[in-house]
Amino acid sequence: MQTPLRQIVIRSADVPPSRDDLEVIGTFNPGAVKTSNGIVLLVRVAERPYPLRPGFTGLPRWETGRGNVIDWVANEALEWIDPRVVRCKADGLVRLTFTSYLKVFRSADGIQFVADGVSDFLPESPLEEFGVEDPRITPLDGRFYITYVAVSRHGVATALASTENFRSFTRHGVIFGPENKDVVLFPERIDGQYVALTRPSGGAGFARPEMWLAKSPDLIHWGQHQHLLGVGATWDSGRIGAGPPPLRVEEGWLVLYHGNRRPRGPGDVGEYSAGAMLLAHDDPRRILRRCAAPFLKPEAEFECEGFVPGVVFPTGVVADGPSLLIYYGAADTSSAVVRMSLDEILNTP
Repeated sequence: MQTPLRQIVIRSADVPPSRDDLEVIGTFNPGAVKTSNGIVLLVRVAERPYPLRPGFTGLPRWETGRGNVIDWVANEALEWIDPRVVRCKADGLVRLTFTSYLKVFRSADGIQFVADGVSDFLPESPLEEFGVEDPRITPLDGRFYITYVAVSRHGVATALASTENFRSFTRHGVIFGPENKDVVLFPERIDGQYVALTRPSGGAGFARPEMWLAKSPDLIHWGQHQHLLGVGATWDSGRIGAGPPPLRVEEGWLVLYHGNRRPRGPGDVGEYSAGAMLLAHDDPRRILRRCAAPFLKPEAEFECEGFVPGVVFPTGVVADGPSLLIYYGAADTSSAVVRMSLDEILNTP
């Protein structure tokens, strides 16, 4: 199979920092959806303190009414886990070296994007103190619903927002508490109920991260939790989690997901690739097919080099005629797109 063309659609340099004492280090993991006016991306923008102070690391956090507040901590008081995370030796808790917010981009062709410039989605509540991350967008009941990660000193949770036009947003609060992320909504009700794919983190150590299903009568109250999928081969032996919201195709629900190779040593994050499976239309608990190998893995230079090298992280998919436009985060640095057919994905050797 010919290697599909991949290209960057949004770079860090495309977004100016929100303040003079910050720098943009990533514009990645975009939620994607087709609207009546073209394709919208909701992009995660990550910023860190700049310039750096010798002997110190700046750990940013959001405060209501103040925006980013930077805690400068002496390096000897910190243990570096990987490029994203440090552990404070005094209490053993981790902090991010950056914070994130979400920015709207629009495009007529799905390739050339322009920042909306009207309404950024910024952290607001204490449960978003360390940022909002990795949005997924699902059209439902005449609105666009956005699941996103809310990060705070209480852990990693999943929150829900909605919009009609991506110019103003309604927040609906946390729908899955810590530690749960990579939650995506099915784009239609099944047997009268809303359905979500979730990813409990497995922090207690009994299991590696898994993908689960949950159901809800109203998108707010969730239950009937059920295990769906565990880690598999070497390429997804470390972590798995949903990518874009499921896409209805003739054969079933197409679910694109990310898999992570287990880290091989201190400071190694492990390579992230993209896999695929099909779930039954009437019963998404039934896995009809799961591709043994990733259909997309880090190969291009911009996927192999960056803030976190070796990352392909799918978060959006849009049908475009007979093919699919798959949007993904590359090396936690840029947003990229690849055009593939359904057969190319499902027939991955």
